[in-house]
Amino acid sequence: MAGPLRFRHSTERWNEDRVRRDLLSPLEDTFGAELTGPWFAPPEGWAARRLEMDNGDLALFIWNGQEAYWLGNTQTPETLWRTDKYTFEHSPDPIAEWAQRELLAQLEVEDPWLTEYEALAHFFLPVFLSKDGRDSTRTFFRDHAAGFPDADREDGLRFYDDFLATGVLDDYRYTMASKLGTSEGFDLSRMRATMGEFNAAKLLVDAGNDIVPEVELDSGHSVDFRVDDTLVEVTRPRPPSRRQIDTAIGALKASGDAKTRDQLAAHPGAVLAVDCTSFRDDEWRRVHAEKPSVGYEPLVVFRYRPDGRVEGYSRGSVPFPLPF
Repeated sequence: MAGPLRFRHSTERWNEDRVRRDLLSPLEDTFGAELTGPWFAPPEGWAARRLEMDNGDLALFIWNGQEAYWLGNTQTPETLWRTDKYTFEHSPDPIAEWAQRELLAQLEVEDPWLTEYEALAHFFLPVFLSKDGRDSTRTFFRDHAAGFPDADREDGLRFYDDFLATGVLDDYRYTMASKLGTSEGFDLSRMRATMGEFNAAKLLVDAGNDIVPEVELDSGHSVDFRVDDTLVEVTRPRPPSRRQIDTAIGALKASGDAKTRDQLAAHPGAVLAVDCTSFRDDEWRRVHAEKPSVGYEPLVVFRYRPDGRVEGYSRGSVPFPLPF
């Protein structure tokens, strides 16, 4: 499956000659490759190179004679196969900051419209430059307004940029960002569902709740959030016109039913949060007017618009505050 960008850490000795022999040579044979200097100065005491492939792949390599770090969205040379992988957050700060500066500059060259949203570009950088997710994730934000129906791209991206700029998800960056890039191809429904988790996070945080994403449980299940002692599982119905169930209320109930037969059946008392942001205005009006159940409580049903407006309702005893 697709994965986010992570460093590979080598504890062997490296120099320019070995970089050319063990890294450049195999990539040049496979793709055609060029070894160039970095766009930004590496940390003091380190040397760095960019490896740019003819097919558009990119790798960064930085070393100091005692250890080295590799980061790339291309085929990993065999000499680095058995090295340990580390996220930006678990790598030395000077190395991580230099690499992200290089990658953001690369992203600005390739898709300057995306780097206008600084917080969003930084947060999703591990998938925007990943091997398998770079095309699909950028397409999602460029052509589908980050999942908002009937919305301009600028409005959709600004919504998430503003939320991510608050920093409330910074500690969970890889956990959350990686979900957007885990499909091997472009999967609009799955990407919309992923952004439903960001919408639920905003809903909870804006109401004053502290959240912990992606909670692993002894049952073997993983639940989307924990708020204090309460588990929260999120689902996002597909737009009614895209499924056999051709009404908004039918789509809502079908989506809820799928969750209650799995995670929630094993964890009674967890809150089910249904994000209806994919519904268009007329579809949502019917849901909001009838406030249907889904056969499970406690239940929260909500819908965001790109300007930050949120509407919704709850059923049963939801043990934390909501912004409506």
